[in-house]
Amino acid sequence: MKFYTFIGLLLLISCKGGNQEIVSFENLEEDTPFITVDYEGLEAYLETSEAEVHVVNFWATWCKPCVKELPHFEELRAVYDTEDVKVILVSLDFPEQIERLTHFIEKWNIQSEVVFLDDGDANTWIPKVDVNWSGAIPATIIYNDEKRSFHEQSFTYDTLEKELKLFL
Repeated sequence: MKFYTFIGLLLLISCKGGNQEIVSFENLEEDTPFITVDYEGLEAYLETSEAEVHVVNFWATWCKPCVKELPHFEELRAVYDTEDVKVILVSLDFPEQIERLTHFIEKWNIQSEVVFLDDGDANTWIPKVDVNWSGAIPATIIYNDEKRSFHEQSFTYDTLEKELKLFL
């Protein structure tokens, strides 16, 4: 029951008051263009040091502000790929939306690594991501071996690049 209450609350506060966009897609029976993890599996993405700088964005296909900013993360990935910057897009879509997520990634030709977080215990993992995170999306973590910043906001390309440059 706590989970459903949390999901209802998340839907009310997520996207920072932005409009939600529902996109319908047909079924797919292909391999998914993402990996599925629980929070324990996600922790590696939040702490790894395989690249100099990591940009981890939490988003969902039903979140209009999230979808609006995704091209900025894709552009950042393309521009800074040679500078050892890794962009990871963590989908918070619901498990029954897997086909929709697959279609979205393919339709928009998402090249960044996409991770689907399939862990219903959000009350436990949200404060582990950042103690100040309300659970609203979009949300982004930028980190390297020396520092970390958390942003519960939407980005333009310029503001995202400005934040990234603080880590380069």
